[in-house]
Amino acid sequence: MIELIELTKRFGQLVAVDHINLHVKQGEIFGFLGPNGAGKTTTIKMLVGLLKPTSGRALIDGYDVVAHPMEAKRVVGFIPDQPFLYEKLTGVEFLKFIGSLFGMKKDEIQPRISDLLGLFELDGWRDELIESYSHGMKQRLVMSSALLHNPKLIIVDEPMVGLDPKGINLVKRIFRQKSEEGVSIFLSTHTLEIAQELCHRLGIINRGKIIAMGTLSELTKDLEDKTGQTGTLESLFLALTGKPLDD
Repeated sequence: MIELIELTKRFGQLVAVDHINLHVKQGEIFGFLGPNGAGKTTTIKMLVGLLKPTSGRALIDGYDVVAHPMEAKRVVGFIPDQPFLYEKLTGVEFLKFIGSLFGMKKDEIQPRISDLLGLFELDGWRDELIESYSHGMKQRLVMSSALLHNPKLIIVDEPMVGLDPKGINLVKRIFRQKSEEGVSIFLSTHTLEIAQELCHRLGIINRGKIIAMGTLSELTKDLEDKTGQTGTLESLFLALTGKPLDD
């Protein structure tokens, strides 16, 4: 579903993303981890067409995001860490607007809106202005908009920001359900517990380079073999991004 081939982004002399390669399969929840400034958000912006790669390629469902941007975007639902919402619209009006951007027909938009507002527990607020929503409600509305057109791939940057424990459990359940339905999820997060609980595989990026990739058991076993440290995701992350493994 995602294939990154030597993907690189430079800003002047700064190499923000440095020749990364990875593949995300259909139905896989892939965790993309790294410290601040590691290159996570830059990678995501290239995937969704907000930044053009300096070199290399990013393919989504076989479509090159630079050569075939519209085809690639049609299969993606994007949930940014700081979503922009038209706060003078109601929840329903906003979702209708998003549906029109994806070329959805009116007779298919309405039932999808009803289903999603119910799923994300926003049905009672459907006709209220978005400016009256709490932060967590706005985040759930953005997630609803990302799922509206039944994407094959969901790209998420810090999905749990501003959600209460009930909202977090709801989103985790929805992500698992979507994965079981064959939807791929590319999940960037700082919350190691979320990554450990949800993700089938993990990729760790630091200073623009992928420094580890695999299942949690594969990565933690490798850490234990090399360092003798008990294999946990936290110890793995700190060892790889905080200091050299042989220190």
